Amino acid sequence: MDSMNDTGAVAGPASGQASHTHRLRGLAVTGVIATLAAMVATTLAAALAQAVGVDFEVPDGGETIPLPGFAVVTGFFSVVGVVIAAALLRWSARPAERFVWTAVSLTAISFVPPLLSEANTVTTTVLLGLHLVPAAVMIPTLTRRLRTRTA
Repeated sequence: MDSMNDTGAVAGPASGQASHTHRLRGLAVTGVIATLAAMVATTLAAALAQAVGVDFEVPDGGETIPLPGFAVVTGFFSVVGVVIAAALLRWSARPAERFVWTAVSLTAISFVPPLLSEANTVTTTVLLGLHLVPAAVMIPTLTRRLRTRTA
């Protein structure tokens, strides 16, 4: 009978660990899918803007932002968002609320480079809009996942 009690004592924390691991894995899978969706949506929006005449030329160096550049930067910062969400899931009592505040704040900060780029008004406006595209994909998706009890 003692061995059954010992097993029960060990199974309790292990099942809690399994639940946490399951939630983290679910968040990671959701994050990867959302990241790919954000990359595609942002790149398509940039391609559409380019098709209607937005040049994406940044006067600093006179270079034009290439379409794959939108995908790479979106992918990188979306993965950073997933890592932040995972950290909040692990260490915060209210991960969804903290994530929304953090993600919205970081999105607002991301507006600074386009505003300082000295690009023409149309390019600057489109770049600001392109910052909102992945935010519109990532923030609600990860927030919903963080709110799910059995995520």
